[in-house]
Amino acid sequence: MATNGVNRSNNRVTNLHNQLFLEFKKGQMGYSTIAIIGQSCLGSAAAMMLLMGDMDMLLKMILLFFVTIFCMAFNGAVLAQLKPLITFNLLILSTLFSLIVIVINLI
Repeated sequence: MATNGVNRSNNRVTNLHNQLFLEFKKGQMGYSTIAIIGQSCLGSAAAMMLLMGDMDMLLKMILLFFVTIFCMAFNGAVLAQLKPLITFNLLILSTLFSLIVIVINLI
């Protein structure tokens, strides 16, 4: 019975991803432009929070590296006009990672 609940939950996430992706694909040029601005600002905020935080310097630099790489990967995917699915997934990855870093530094 527990696996049935997991399947429903997983199915909802997959359905949400598919719906958002189809919308992104429909207006990819506009959404990509807006997303570059938004996720770059979010990545900058995550970098600022990391540098202001009081965690170990090595961990700070590793997290800063990944925030920067994920933001640059999405920006590069848009500029290189990669397939919409790759671009969309990089946007999600970059946004979620930056949000996680911000939340961890706020706690």
